[in-house]
Amino acid sequence: MRFAASSLLLILTIAGFAASASPASAREFKYCLQGRHWGYPGNCSFATYAQCRATASGTNAGCGVNPRYAFARQRRGHADVRSRY
Repeated sequence: MRFAASSLLLILTIAGFAASASPASAREFKYCLQGRHWGYPGNCSFATYAQCRATASGTNAGCGVNPRYAFARQRRGHADVRSRY
């Protein structure tokens, strides 16, 4: 009986954590650290340009816009505004 109760508690705890977890790639960050060692598009884990520049400081790297962020509207099926005219 004691084993069954502890097993049930363990299962409910795991189920609770699984239900509350969100996908790791749910958010596309706007800026990428780009340089010789990072490749393209680079380390895209920066929400602000200032964060990216602070990380790039003192290295031979720069910051650019994340292409996944820049083209997200096209992937969702939104038409380009220019195509209407």
